Amino acid sequence: MEWFVETLRTYPSLAIFLTIGIGFYIGKLKFKSFSLGTVTSVLLVGVLVGQLDIAIPGPVKSVFFLLFLFAIGYSVGPQFFNSLRGSGLKQVLFAVVVCAIVLAVTYVTALLFHYGPGEAAGLFSGAQTISAVIGVSSDTIQTLGASAADKKAWVDIIPVCYAVTYIFGTIGSAYILGVIGPWMLGGMKKVKQQTAELAAQMNQSDITNDPAFINANRPMVFRAYKVEDPKFGESRTVAEIEKYMADQGRRIFVERIRQDNGTIVEPAPDVVVKPGYTVVLSGRREFIIEDEGWIGTEVDDAQLLSFPVEKVDVLLTSKNLKRGTTVESLRSQKFMYGVVITRIQRGGVEIPVFAKTELHPGDTVTLNGIAKDVDRAAPMLGHVDKPTNVTDMIFVGLGIFIGGLIGAITIHLGGIPISLSTSGGALIAGLVLGWLRTKNPTYGHIPQASVWLLNNLGLNLFIAVIGITSGPSFISGLKEVGPGLFLAGIIATTLPLLISVFIGAKLFKFHPAINLGCVAGSRTTTAALGAIEESLDSPLPAMGYTVTYAVGNTLLILWGVVIVLLMA
Repeated sequence: MEWFVETLRTYPSLAIFLTIGIGFYIGKLKFKSFSLGTVTSVLLVGVLVGQLDIAIPGPVKSVFFLLFLFAIGYSVGPQFFNSLRGSGLKQVLFAVVVCAIVLAVTYVTALLFHYGPGEAAGLFSGAQTISAVIGVSSDTIQTLGASAADKKAWVDIIPVCYAVTYIFGTIGSAYILGVIGPWMLGGMKKVKQQTAELAAQMNQSDITNDPAFINANRPMVFRAYKVEDPKFGESRTVAEIEKYMADQGRRIFVERIRQDNGTIVEPAPDVVVKPGYTVVLSGRREFIIEDEGWIGTEVDDAQLLSFPVEKVDVLLTSKNLKRGTTVESLRSQKFMYGVVITRIQRGGVEIPVFAKTELHPGDTVTLNGIAKDVDRAAPMLGHVDKPTNVTDMIFVGLGIFIGGLIGAITIHLGGIPISLSTSGGALIAGLVLGWLRTKNPTYGHIPQASVWLLNNLGLNLFIAVIGITSGPSFISGLKEVGPGLFLAGIIATTLPLLISVFIGAKLFKFHPAINLGCVAGSRTTTAALGAIEESLDSPLPAMGYTVTYAVGNTLLILWGVVIVLLMA
């Protein structure tokens, strides 16, 4: 045991990875629906490891934290800037109001409980489940004109307060928005009914009689049929066949044709299909099978069915897409012939594919269809995000460097030093560069897997170092803050959520499902979004989550600077 402890002290990097491994494992454990979560688990494991008195060089945690903040900004940047105009402005304003309420309630609570800058910052980060505030507020405290001893005491108490308040911050938010929220808006039964009605309205196409605008991610199928039914007539063109399908309410395409002499031809609107030919139809499985009796019997034609089918992700950057373009208006375009949209991601969050779902620049849509059709449609929409494991490290490195330099600039107002800090600068740099990539997608590519790694590993490595370094003083700090901190956390979590739900309904007039999604997004609580969607049995709340999440993630992190300055 002595050798083990001495090894960790000599090689502190091993202690960090030990904390990460055990913390991630514990974070995945669940008792019924309860889970500590990865961040809290890593922090607590770090505190335990820190009892071995392991010294870790200061710059290590800063490097991890800057990577995390840049990744956050990069993810939400497109949505953040795109939401500042158009139909998203109402949700932007709501998110700003919610973030202001969160800051005000936390500040007043901290004053009532006579907390200092450290306790207030820890209360804010835990009660509002915004882990990044730990780093931002710590950096801000270091700029204050206080004694070194005071600054160390304030920084050391932040993770203690975070750990105490985070659990209710997560579980309480999910319960309040998933259960109490619907009750406030008229009751669970009524809200579920209203949600189902809105989903049906959004899924009703005004352009085509096409019920294929369903949010279930069912893949397209390709089936071959012999043209033999007498009702088919002497002959029909491809355009006539597809029009017949559309008139029946089914979006189905003719993809290949084998003539009765065995020749395989590619379809075009004026190509004639005669009895005895074999055709390949594409579309949703249920719609293809419904037409079997009209076309003829299904056949197994391996050669005819051997052709490339693609499923590609496209970053929407094209200027051809006007603001407010919906799924139905896009799919009515000629270049979308034979192509189905199976998924839409906005800021890393999947939103439902409804007919009236608006598409925004920076969204990533998944197209499915025959290679030639997808290859025709994709360039009209934007940049094809081909699978790759290459990250533009020039973009990442210089982005964090420039953002950090800007954030390090300090302005003195009334003797109080004010700055974004290097961490705030890295966040802003990520926001700007993530948005700029939607304007010129040929540079700055960071694969989704890399974004996840920078985000999750960056944050948790930072939290691991925080836990290990604060371990020796954690227990004494816990005794110092006392049980009253848990009560303060309940107040700081609950009041802003209840006030926000009320304001969303009465002042902003949001639909109940959108209202709850907006509140969850403004508070950046993904667990609450999941609870809302489960309670309402609908993905519709995600429509209110994405814009507000981009704004909330930015403001709440920057509030880490503000809460320290207010309390100082």
